[in-house]
Amino acid sequence: MRMSFGQEMRMAQKQVLAPRMIQSMEILQLPVMALEERIEQEIQNNETLEVDEPDGDDAGATAPAADAGGGEPAADAAASTRTVDERPLIVDQEHANQADFERSYDWSAEYPDSDDDRSRPSAAQIDEAGDRYLNAMANMAERPETLSDHLHEQLSNYDLTPAERQAADKVIYNLDANGYLPMPLDELVDPDGPPGQLALLEKALGVVQGMDPPGVGGRDLRECLLLQIRADMPGARQLRRLVCDHLEDLAANRLPLIERKTGFTIEQIERLREQLHGLNPKPGAAFAATFVPAVKPDVYVDQQPDGTWKVRLEEVDLPNLRISPVYREMLHAADTSPATREYIKRKINAAQWLIESIEQRRNTLQRTAQAIVDHQTRFLSEGPEAIEPLKMQQIADRIGMHVTTVSRAVDDKWLQTPRGLYPLRRFFVGGTKSADGEEVAWDAVRMKLQEIIDAEPKERPFSDDDLVDELGKQGITVARRTVTKYRKAMDIPSSRQRRDWKLVRDGQPPVAALLAEGEAAGADADADAALTGDDAADVRAADRHAVHPHAADRQATDDHDAEAAGDRAG
Repeated sequence: MRMSFGQEMRMAQKQVLAPRMIQSMEILQLPVMALEERIEQEIQNNETLEVDEPDGDDAGATAPAADAGGGEPAADAAASTRTVDERPLIVDQEHANQADFERSYDWSAEYPDSDDDRSRPSAAQIDEAGDRYLNAMANMAERPETLSDHLHEQLSNYDLTPAERQAADKVIYNLDANGYLPMPLDELVDPDGPPGQLALLEKALGVVQGMDPPGVGGRDLRECLLLQIRADMPGARQLRRLVCDHLEDLAANRLPLIERKTGFTIEQIERLREQLHGLNPKPGAAFAATFVPAVKPDVYVDQQPDGTWKVRLEEVDLPNLRISPVYREMLHAADTSPATREYIKRKINAAQWLIESIEQRRNTLQRTAQAIVDHQTRFLSEGPEAIEPLKMQQIADRIGMHVTTVSRAVDDKWLQTPRGLYPLRRFFVGGTKSADGEEVAWDAVRMKLQEIIDAEPKERPFSDDDLVDELGKQGITVARRTVTKYRKAMDIPSSRQRRDWKLVRDGQPPVAALLAEGEAAGADADADAALTGDDAADVRAADRHAVHPHAADRQATDDHDAEAAGDRAG
C-alpha cells in the first residue's frame, strides 16, 4: 500500500439537489397547519413577501407574471397602476408641489404627531375592551393538576416533623407517571445525610401509600393492588391470596391450576377476578397530561350527482402571497446601490420560489388525492371493510410521478370524507388473494378475524390453526403465522386465555370435554411454551382435572394398585 501526498484530477457525476428543489420538497411534505406557520415565518423574514388582500389593488395578481420577463416595463406598469397616495413624494420646483403638500396635509390628519390630537376612547369602549380581556383570560386552558400537586395538597394535612415531611417530599418527587415508586428506598438515602434516613423514608412511604388515589406509592403491580384491597371488601382475604400467589396465573387464565392449589371453585375465582378488574393498576395515570394534537383536513372529498367522487382543497386560511411592488420598483430604480439591489433580488427570488412551491404542492396533493379516491371508491361508498389493496407505486404510475413524491404528498395529510377523517396513508394497504382470485386487503382480513373470534364458542375457543381454517371457509387463505401476528397486534389473547372455564365445567359432557381438551392442547402451545418444568406439568395436570375432575383420583388409585401389586410380586 503506497501512501503519499499529491494532487490529482477526477471527473465524476453527482446528483446535487438545488436549494429550490429542497424547498419544494419541504413545502410538499408539510401539512396545512404547518404550512400556515411556515408562511407566517417567511412573511416575517422576507420583507419583499406580502399578503395580497382581496380588497386591494390588482397589481399583485399580475406582478409575478410581469416580473418573469424582467426589465423596466414591469416596473413602469407597477408604478402606473399605483394610486396617488401610494406614490412617493417628489420635489418639483416648477409646480410648487401643491399636490404633494395636500397629501402631506391629509397624512397629518390621519396620523397625528402627538397623542393629544388622537381621539380618546369612550368609557363604553374601555369597558368593552376590558370585558374582552377578561373573557379571554377566563377561557384560557387551566394548568391541569399533577399527581405531585395532588399528593402535596394532602401532605399538608398530616402532622409530620420537618424531617418526615422532607422524606415524604422525596418519595413523592420520585414517583413515576403511573404512581409507582420505581426504585428501592435505599437509592433515596443521601450518603452525606444524617443517620436514620431509611427509617424516615419507610415511614414517609407508608404515609404516601395511604393517600388518594388508592394504590399510589406501590413498588410493583402486586403491591399496588394490595394497597387497594380494603379489609371491609367482600373476599378480601381470598383477593390478597390471589394477588400474592397467583397473579401470573390469573393473567394467563390458568384457573384450574388456581383451583387445584387454593381449593377455590371456578365460580369463586371468576368472582374474585371480576373484583380485581375493578382495581386501578395505574393510579397515577389519571393525572398524566394527555396531549391530543389538533388535526386539520388538507383535502375534502364530495360525491357528485353522477355518483363519482371529487376532491377539493380548502385553503381558506392560507393567505394569497405576492411580491411587494415597492421592492420591485426599488430593484429597477437607477439610484439603488448594487449591494441593495443584490439583497432585494435575492429576497424576491426566495419569495418567488416559495409562491411556486406552494402552487406546486397544491397541484401535486390534489392529483394524488384524486387518484387515491378513484381507487378507493368502495371504501367511501360501503365502509372500511371494503377497502382495496393499494400501493404507492400504483398511484405514482397513475399520476406520472416518482413514488417518493407520492410519499411526501400523503405524509401527515388528512382526508375529510362523509365517513370521517382519515389520514391519506390509511388508504395504502397490502393484501392477499382470495380463493376466487380477488385481492383482499389485510384490513378486511383483520375484520373477518375479529368477527370469527367474537362468534367462537367460549368454552372451546379457536386456536390459531382453527382460525386459519375458518378464514379458509370464507375464501381467505393466510398462513398461521399471519393469524398469530394479527391476533397479537389486535391485542387478542390466545385460545387458553379466551376460554371460559365455567362453561367448560358446566356445559359439556365428559367425553366432549376430553375431545375439547385434546384440540386445545395444540392451540395453547404458545401459552405453555412460556412455562418450564414443574409449572408446565402443573398447568397440564390442572387442565385435565378441570375437564374431568375424577381423572386424577382414578390415576392415583391405579398407581396405588400397581404399587401394591409390585409389593406382592416382590
